[in-house]
Amino acid sequence: MPAYRNLKWSRLDNAAKIFPSTMEKADTRVFRFSCELTGEVDPRLLQQAVEVASESFPGYLAVMRRGLFWYYLEQTDLRPEVAEEALQPCAPLYQRDRRTLLYRVSYYRRRINLEIYHALSDGTGAMTFLKAIVTRYLLLRYPESLRGEALDWIPAPAFEKSADSFQKYYQRVPHTKAPKRPRAYHLRGEFRENEDLQLIEGIASVKEVLAAAHRYQTTLTVYLTAVLIEAIHEEMYLRDEKHPVVIRVPVNLRKYFPSETAKNFFGMIEVSYHFRQSSGEFTDILKTVDETFKQELCPERLSVRMNQLAQLEHNPLVQIVPLPVKNVVLRQARRLSDREETAVISNIGRVTLPEPLTPYVDSFHIFASTLKTQLCLCSFGDRLQMGFSSAFEGAGLQQRFFRRLASEGVAITVSATDFPLEEVKKPPAPSKKPARKAEKQAANGPSAPSGKEG
Repeated sequence: MPAYRNLKWSRLDNAAKIFPSTMEKADTRVFRFSCELTGEVDPRLLQQAVEVASESFPGYLAVMRRGLFWYYLEQTDLRPEVAEEALQPCAPLYQRDRRTLLYRVSYYRRRINLEIYHALSDGTGAMTFLKAIVTRYLLLRYPESLRGEALDWIPAPAFEKSADSFQKYYQRVPHTKAPKRPRAYHLRGEFRENEDLQLIEGIASVKEVLAAAHRYQTTLTVYLTAVLIEAIHEEMYLRDEKHPVVIRVPVNLRKYFPSETAKNFFGMIEVSYHFRQSSGEFTDILKTVDETFKQELCPERLSVRMNQLAQLEHNPLVQIVPLPVKNVVLRQARRLSDREETAVISNIGRVTLPEPLTPYVDSFHIFASTLKTQLCLCSFGDRLQMGFSSAFEGAGLQQRFFRRLASEGVAITVSATDFPLEEVKKPPAPSKKPARKAEKQAANGPSAPSGKEG
């Protein structure tokens, strides 16, 4: 009998349970995290760095298995193998009945990529892992310069990183019937032929975006959420305004409930704006977003949401339902949930590394697989990355989003998989006219988000 069959197993956390059941070809449930260095990647040293870092994240050395009632993770003797980037971004990681790790590490020129299956971790956990890999790599790459520096960057013991914080903070709450919510506005567009993602990325100065946000007395995330809602509105037909625009915002629960877990530990809040029932002015959108954030982002509200979702898992009747039946129910639940969502915006926040490492790192980048459109944000130093992933052809929404920022005095450099969008050095005058259609990219046009650069 193979040795791996005697290895330990662990349950999926509450948030992870839905991902294997609802994964689709077009939505692989994979995150893509990248670190752009100032020098070319040495594959041999990167392999060593990944091997060392992975041992500090034992919960990631696992394969997905199907049980009678639930999916679960089983520890494995498999180890990650670094390779030059060859697959499309967010390519599948979990394949039924195949024993594979649930993350991959690749490189191209100066970039290190970590792609990770959402059932294994959320964005914060994955970024922690990538930072550990980058730290290990730079220590190996520049031993003379970094010798003697206290850079053994492991933020928590292995058992804490493998903890299920949903279980730790679970409390039974009274059952309340959820109010019926209207169908959200859904973005129109032709789906991409090969069901791959279109990635469009904008890079801007954190200081410039913060200055624009502060002119409205608000935060960066609230401001960019309002800009996204306004850009979506410009895509809507008049008859579409009977449906609200609903933006889902993942929340890192570690900020509200102390935890060092590298597994999933996130919640979700929703921002809804109904243009038919509101003025549609940008300041009114901002006000609605700001009020929603202030109301929902508190431990009490987040705890109730977290426990209501976890309660289903703890229901004795649900526990004994066979997995094939659960799969059908969870897929249907996801379809109903998708009806209530327009888009997602996810802000990982400010990425930091030990000070001696920063001269060797240029930027960090994030994208996520989606059946619709998702905007991921992160910053490193003064570089703010805004990464759109979309299942649709066309780039009208993204152009409207970036042009709104440009009109506020923010200089943005934009690159894309299929569209050579312009670099905006000076803000153009505000315009209500529809954005012009982007031309198809030439064979060697900019492609930094998708993988190999031109």
